[in-house]
Amino acid sequence: MKTRLTALALSLLLGGVCQHSALAADAPKYSLREHYTKYEFNIPMRDGVKLFTVVYVPKDASKTYPFLMQRTPYSAGVQSGGELHYGEDYYPEHIGPSQEFEDSGYIFVKQDVRGRYMSEGKWQEATPHVNPHRAKGEGNESEDMHDTVDWLLKNVANNNGKVGILGISYPGFYTSASIIDSHPAIKAASPQAPVTDLYMNDDSYHGGAFMLAANFDFYSAFVEADNPTPLPKTWSRFDYGTADGYEFFLKHLTLSNITATLTPKQQALLLPTIQHDTYDAFWQSRNIAAHLKNIKAAVLTVGGWYDAEDLQGPLTTYASIKRNNPTIYSGLVMGPWVHGGWARGDGKRLGYVNFDSKTSEYFRSKIQFPFFEQHLKGVANKNTAEVYAFETGSNIWRNYAAWPPKQAQARTLYLGDHGTLSWKQPAAGAPYDEYVADPRKPVPFTAYPANGAPKEYMVGDQRFASTRPDVLTYRSEPLEEDVTLAGPVKPRLFVSTTGTDADWVVKLIDVYPPEYPASDDGDERPRGGDVGKPQVTLAGFQQLVRGDPLRGKFRNGFDKPQPFTPGKVESVNYSMSDINHTFRRGHRIMVQIQSSWFPLVDLNPQTFVSIPTAKPEDFQKATQRVYHAPAMYSGIEVQVLPAKP
Repeated sequence: MKTRLTALALSLLLGGVCQHSALAADAPKYSLREHYTKYEFNIPMRDGVKLFTVVYVPKDASKTYPFLMQRTPYSAGVQSGGELHYGEDYYPEHIGPSQEFEDSGYIFVKQDVRGRYMSEGKWQEATPHVNPHRAKGEGNESEDMHDTVDWLLKNVANNNGKVGILGISYPGFYTSASIIDSHPAIKAASPQAPVTDLYMNDDSYHGGAFMLAANFDFYSAFVEADNPTPLPKTWSRFDYGTADGYEFFLKHLTLSNITATLTPKQQALLLPTIQHDTYDAFWQSRNIAAHLKNIKAAVLTVGGWYDAEDLQGPLTTYASIKRNNPTIYSGLVMGPWVHGGWARGDGKRLGYVNFDSKTSEYFRSKIQFPFFEQHLKGVANKNTAEVYAFETGSNIWRNYAAWPPKQAQARTLYLGDHGTLSWKQPAAGAPYDEYVADPRKPVPFTAYPANGAPKEYMVGDQRFASTRPDVLTYRSEPLEEDVTLAGPVKPRLFVSTTGTDADWVVKLIDVYPPEYPASDDGDERPRGGDVGKPQVTLAGFQQLVRGDPLRGKFRNGFDKPQPFTPGKVESVNYSMSDINHTFRRGHRIMVQIQSSWFPLVDLNPQTFVSIPTAKPEDFQKATQRVYHAPAMYSGIEVQVLPAKP
């Protein structure tokens, strides 16, 4: 039996709609209907296509209000009775990013983007900003936003002439794309976890390796539909036939066998992302970062250090907007959050990792709300730093003038003999470490069975991996002082393989001391003589801080795959996404290196073939070596902040 996933629930999973924290138990229930009137419009674009748009207007007509808009492919409808509904009689419980917005008063706008749900036209994956061969019905997001804003200013009463836009994940992409050559009325924008460059450490590929578990799970539910339509009223999750995605994907092994389990409708959007396995024109045309120019609005880009989907997107978006639009405010917020985690819940913890404060509530009330109040209503804002970065490990908010912090200095953690890790190049010893990588027995990315990509894995305990013979483990001595890393993590490896292709997965890990206080989750005691489930102890916990693969064939460029010569030593250099983490005194820094991370990442056959069309016989064992000899010192380049008092 398939489990059910409502459109709103999936939208939240992907960051579609911002939600409020639970209200206090004794507070009167808020009614959006009492304070706002809902309208539905079909707004004409310059090519005649009409976009379905929902507008919620404050009933208090004694003053004017700014627009706050979200453009989404996940439906502008309302969930009621477990189903999606359109119609002016259906109201959500909340429409603003937080209660402060509804209390303050905004004209809230939500729009089905072109080609989705009740809007006309043809939907495109990450709409190319420049498309000289635009087909009938296809659009441009900047133009659609411009035409929508023009219409709203002229046709919705009591507006103050100012517009803000925000969205999470795909709606974050539409936020970014909508402010290129922006309408002068757009004064504030907040792309949050924005899909940015899908191939470059974003949703689809990391280091040239396909992010299998998450994309398969998503596209099996996110499908094209003839439009305008209010359907689907609910979305169905794929039936894996097992609770263990590792088992499901390994059974099918090849990408062609895996995708054959889907219906043609489920395959339609997924297959192009698999077939285009190099950074070709398909992906390059969809890189919105290259076009983030002529922006007139103040921009606050938001992301999460533990976002398994769009971690790189906000970092790339912030840097591109700042570089291309030097006269506007381009701010960045990075907190200890999963995908969209800042928009719901309190943000106090993730899995077994505690952040010591309600980080999400702080963001919503102290950063996000004042930003829009300042730029859309002229309210003074004392909190105007350029970068708000939560420092994990020490669990402190830091403000910086830029990201990465200019005071951070590049240093290298060197891999050494007998699994050592040090700031110094290793002394004489064994010239390399090696392991046998078997694609039919890949290294899992979690210690527990799961389908999709559970959000907890981004801080998951890696002790299960460090005991495997096909994982190399290097660890420092216990730290005598705190070490804070802020910025990109760059593996610099010398490697060889007996195959003609190989993945190199590097994980940076925070090892807790052997004596460490227990979790504050409470003690689950067995009842009635039953044996309780095993409890994870934080003593010796190996917390993942950052991990990413490089598909070796792309070591010299993502547009030109090249085979390895078996046994030949080559350099493999790449960049993982940034971190802002303090390894506390008494902890150790650990690095793990492996050649699979399954099924988070698709399998590399370890033979130089087109992986989307690889056959079972292409999947071969290979012996991988990582060198730490003179002139071949392997290490991890990091950005280290000066010690703090």
